[in-house]
Amino acid sequence: MLKKPPSCVAAVDLGSNSFHMIICSLIDGKLQTIDRLKEMVRLASGLDERNYLDDVTQDRALACLERFGQRIRNFSPESVRIVGTNTLRTAKNAAQFLEKAEVALNHPIHIIAGIEEARLIYQGVVNNLSSQANLRLVMDIGGGSTEYIIGSGDNPLDKESLPMGCVTTSKLFFKNGKLSKSAFSEAVLFAQRRLEPFQQKFQRQNWDEAIGASGSLRAIEKVLYAKNWSNNGITREGLEELVQYISTCSDIENLNLPDLEAERLPVFVGGVAIVYATFKSLGITQMTISDGALREGLIHDLLGRIYDHDIRSATVRSIAERYHVDIPHALRVKNALDYLLDSLSADFFQIDRVQAQQFLYWAAELHELGRDIAHSQYHKHSAYVIENGDFAGFSRQDQLLLAAIVRAHRRKFPSKIFVDLPAPWHNDTPKLALLLRVAVLLYRNRQDYDVPHFKFTFKKSVIKLKFPKGWLETAPLTHADLLHETEQLKTAGLTLEFS
Repeated sequence: MLKKPPSCVAAVDLGSNSFHMIICSLIDGKLQTIDRLKEMVRLASGLDERNYLDDVTQDRALACLERFGQRIRNFSPESVRIVGTNTLRTAKNAAQFLEKAEVALNHPIHIIAGIEEARLIYQGVVNNLSSQANLRLVMDIGGGSTEYIIGSGDNPLDKESLPMGCVTTSKLFFKNGKLSKSAFSEAVLFAQRRLEPFQQKFQRQNWDEAIGASGSLRAIEKVLYAKNWSNNGITREGLEELVQYISTCSDIENLNLPDLEAERLPVFVGGVAIVYATFKSLGITQMTISDGALREGLIHDLLGRIYDHDIRSATVRSIAERYHVDIPHALRVKNALDYLLDSLSADFFQIDRVQAQQFLYWAAELHELGRDIAHSQYHKHSAYVIENGDFAGFSRQDQLLLAAIVRAHRRKFPSKIFVDLPAPWHNDTPKLALLLRVAVLLYRNRQDYDVPHFKFTFKKSVIKLKFPKGWLETAPLTHADLLHETEQLKTAGLTLEFS
């Protein structure tokens, strides 16, 4: 746990339709919401046919983030979590936008996979509900994706993220706000086809209560209440009334729907089509709406990190077990890493030292998982699984960093894989990989023995190891490994000296 937890924490969700920020006070481990900000940016509407985010949309988004940044710019790094979702997963020029966005916010932005988005949404919902249902279906419609989760208690059991959202569906079927009965039917069919491969998994018999968690679903609920089409959340009968009414209109400007915000209007019908398709496909008759969503899930996830309940560590343990990793050997490597880290100067890393140790520990636990696939080139198999797997709690950047450390822990040192990592990680991740290489090398015989106290220095591109006099003569295998490692690193412009 941090020596002194922050007094305030913040979470920012850069969604495909809206940007949200929530700020909470943190007193004695308890959260109290003190501020909320929301702006409808419609990021997904700025994607062209080649999936490039246009300049106008970027400017609109950055103006919003400048306002958000004014509120959290001076927050400590460990007290803020910011994530991007579907559009920033999709946009080919996302990296260029994120660079400017991080300057506006003065905090890093992490892109999360759809499955991780679904997990966080579920956490946001369960922490804002008094529901006692054994099994819950949670649905969240974003601007570019829709998430479905079945969970019990705090645990999400089944999760899916489908590439359809209120912005993208409206853009595809209701161009320039034009409505027709046939266009709505096509939009519903589109959503049903997206949902079809997962229909059996999320069918009515597999859960006890349906819960909605997004602006689109709240907007639909408000409209149904205002029109007296429902008085119990979103109902199948109320939806039928709404769909029938939409079918009589030729333009969204003709919609006369009380309590529907003007800024929601352009994407409202796309959201209705997705909800209607979901109710029909999954056999839903009634859905309760929750105030909790992704940003609340982010806050609670951040709380876990602050108080040493980081879901990422639990994920690493689970993955290690799944791939039959040699845990005792991973512990040996961790012990060697502790020794190496203690030898380094306080300013060795640009990143936080606790973060450096955390990533090294995870790398120690997972560096051999690829052996369960194939022994040959196992470090590459390990890196592939880490980079491409669904790792609960990890952002895409987290997985890329961890994969790079593991990929570089043996054989030739692949300097090129670090170049495109975000700053300052592009400078520090090679150092982490080199530390892991040394730790693994010292325990290559996989036996529990005490490595003698040795001197270790690492400055710029030179690593020096000095063992007690005569020890290397008693460890010929280690001596041979060090000679081999010297040649491997030399090709990458690195120097290993030992004596």
